[in-house]
Amino acid sequence: MARGNETGVLRRLRATRSASVVPLVAALASAIALTGAAVYTVDHATCGVPAQYIRHDNHVELVGGCVDGSEIDAPVHPAPAEEASGDYSR
Repeated sequence: MARGNETGVLRRLRATRSASVVPLVAALASAIALTGAAVYTVDHATCGVPAQYIRHDNHVELVGGCVDGSEIDAPVHPAPAEEASGDYSR
């Protein structure tokens, strides 16, 4: 009788091990698929002239690449506060 109980315990232990392997395999497969998709996307994203940074006297300029400067909106800066006091309790 004791032997029958040991066999049941071993079967449950094996079932638990195989059940814990399935999520691991699924996670690895999805990681490999996402990595492959990222490599494929970057490899096929051609835009003619590669971008390069050129340093001028007091600034750095990005020349070339896929994005034209006219396509980028200028950042919106908030209007300066009229009262610039050190009191931030309001």
